[in-house]
Amino acid sequence: MARLVVRTAADAPMAPEEAIKLLKEGNARFVKGEPQATRTNEAMRKELVDRGQAPHTAIIGCADSRAPLETVFDAMPGDIFVLRNAGNTCTHAEGSMVGSLEFCTGKLGSRMILVVGHTKCGAVYGAANAYLEAKKSEKASVSCALEGLLLDLAPVAEKAVADMGANTDPEDVAAHAVKVNVFHTIDFLLKYSAPIREKVQSGQVEIQGAVYHLDTGKVEFMGRSPQQSRLLSSTAGLPPSMTERAAGYGPPSRGVHGVRTAADSAVPAEAALKILKEGNERFAVGAPLAKTASQQMREALVKQGQAPHAAIMGCADSRAPLETVFDAMPGDIFVLRNAGNTCTHAEGSMVGSLEFCAGKLGSKLILVLGHTQCGAIAGATQTHLASKAGGSKAAGSALEGLLQGLSKVAAQAEEELGVGMDQKQLISHTIKTNVFTSMEFLLKYSQPLRDLVKSGNLEIQGGVYHLETGRVEFLGRSPKQAELLASDTSLPPSLAALPIRTTTDGPLPHPQALKLLKEGNERFVVGAGISGKVTPDMRRALVKEGQAPHTAIIGCADSRAPLETVFDAMPGDIFVLRNAGNTCTHAEGSIVGSLEFCLGALNSKMVLVLGHTACGAIKGATATYLSKTGTAKPQVNKALDALLEGLSVVAGKASQQLGAGASQDDIANLAVKLNVFHTIDFLLQYSPLIRGKVESGEVEIQGGIYDLETGRVEFLGRSPAQATLVKSADKMPPSLS
Repeated sequence: MARLVVRTAADAPMAPEEAIKLLKEGNARFVKGEPQATRTNEAMRKELVDRGQAPHTAIIGCADSRAPLETVFDAMPGDIFVLRNAGNTCTHAEGSMVGSLEFCTGKLGSRMILVVGHTKCGAVYGAANAYLEAKKSEKASVSCALEGLLLDLAPVAEKAVADMGANTDPEDVAAHAVKVNVFHTIDFLLKYSAPIREKVQSGQVEIQGAVYHLDTGKVEFMGRSPQQSRLLSSTAGLPPSMTERAAGYGPPSRGVHGVRTAADSAVPAEAALKILKEGNERFAVGAPLAKTASQQMREALVKQGQAPHAAIMGCADSRAPLETVFDAMPGDIFVLRNAGNTCTHAEGSMVGSLEFCAGKLGSKLILVLGHTQCGAIAGATQTHLASKAGGSKAAGSALEGLLQGLSKVAAQAEEELGVGMDQKQLISHTIKTNVFTSMEFLLKYSQPLRDLVKSGNLEIQGGVYHLETGRVEFLGRSPKQAELLASDTSLPPSLAALPIRTTTDGPLPHPQALKLLKEGNERFVVGAGISGKVTPDMRRALVKEGQAPHTAIIGCADSRAPLETVFDAMPGDIFVLRNAGNTCTHAEGSIVGSLEFCLGALNSKMVLVLGHTACGAIKGATATYLSKTGTAKPQVNKALDALLEGLSVVAGKASQQLGAGASQDDIANLAVKLNVFHTIDFLLQYSPLIRGKVESGEVEIQGGIYDLETGRVEFLGRSPAQATLVKSADKMPPSLS
């Protein structure tokens, strides 16, 4: 008897053992060809919208079109929260996968997580072969996101070789690597997500692994990771990347084997889009025609290989099962899913998977699909609004990092709508904006995809699935497509490596240097730093060729303000001078002489004096100044006292500007800014070399303030006194005169 109900938030969370039982029973029905979850109606969809989702299980699966998870487990919309990419892995999808699962197990109350691999997995087999070839040639290179994805799966292949023995047939190694990869993904989740670990430790959540056999349709359930007990003692709080994306159905028209396989010719993009539209219409009216895959069909998919007519990047929301929404058969669509259908924190995984589908499998259409009532977008919008109200904070979990990454889309949507919109309107518009943002990311950062689009061999379009009606609104191409096809970027930011600067590069003009600082700080703020990839060849070049920093920075010694990190800078990029209070007080000769060396001998063209919020030295100087206004005079008994006494001049200026009644905190906050200009003014007044270069326009000196809470640098520009001070006649700092 067909199931007539859907799971919603009105249902209580389901125990893990009951959830796994439902999955096993559903797979058994799928194998027998007796599915029950075949039809939905308007009332069911309305119930899912009105009451919200409460999936009993979250599943990480492969994007392979032969392994449609809702179909394999005979699941209804609302049953399972599905995350998919090539290789069912967290490689290059760390924040997206972990954050999505934290959302599902935290906000949605799911208590079961299942990582599902499958036999004959192209991504894992490709990684195994790439590893074995790399061992032979003793080198590996990454020229596109797909190669980066395969390269980062190398540890899985390496363990498979270790388990099987060095002389094992490569086919057997690859087959074993499928299972190794399942546990590899589980172990990653346990190691890098504190919320998931805590729920597993308490027994609230269960994580298990499985392998879907393409030839039989059966799912082999493998239980927990052997490393679970050890990994529950992990203290990691965030994934690595976040601390540092023919019409009709029925066997006759689906292909020579009844389903689409590599034996069938490629489907043009226009025809593929027509198939999707017709399939969605059948789903919306409750008249699906997608057949149950027979044993012969599954065997054909294994033997002939896949050739999906379209790749779809959608949301992991359990109310939007893509194969069901488009009434698709196994082999039809290559599915990538995460919370928010985004490339945020999933760059390499999403881009690499789509390069694989469009390049290796020959798909001619990519559809980026958002959906109404998207929880991830709603959360990102709220994060954006909170940050505007002064409530921003550093990400404390992968989910928070995911929402912060998506909040930029909400900011763009708000700008497009203008004043007067309510939060509901903003969320709705952000959903569409996010679809175009993901499409534009693919065009900007993938040379293989751009080449295919330019040649007419690929179409990238967007859409929004309306939960309320079951219908997909097709949005067409990105308005920026023509512009983005001119991009020359070949890798997503998380896979890209910054170059190093040496004397062979020559001086960098100050406008470009300032631009690099701003771009680097933005990467740092959003958690997408790329400066850590330093090779031995780079280090040798720095020694052999010598340094040529594009900028000299005077900053505070505060351990919370590491300048190279704040600007996501490579070794050789910035010449750093630091002391408590980013000042020339009691360090005149050292600071001025060092800058003259950098500007004269190293030929740097940009100087930045950087203060920071909540500066301890400035707070101390403010207290020193205020104590001098009372009856007791401060004693100068040690070097620190002398430093604070020297800086108190800045606090005095701040106090005078603010007037009577200003609090100590108010004075200290303004003094941070005044101190930046005080240091700039000192350099201009007492260094003829610096003055001359600034007056001629060869060198630029500007100020900035690093906000410890947001991570952002506020660039203040030049000192207001610059025009006057470049006429100074002083030749030496006072202490050297």
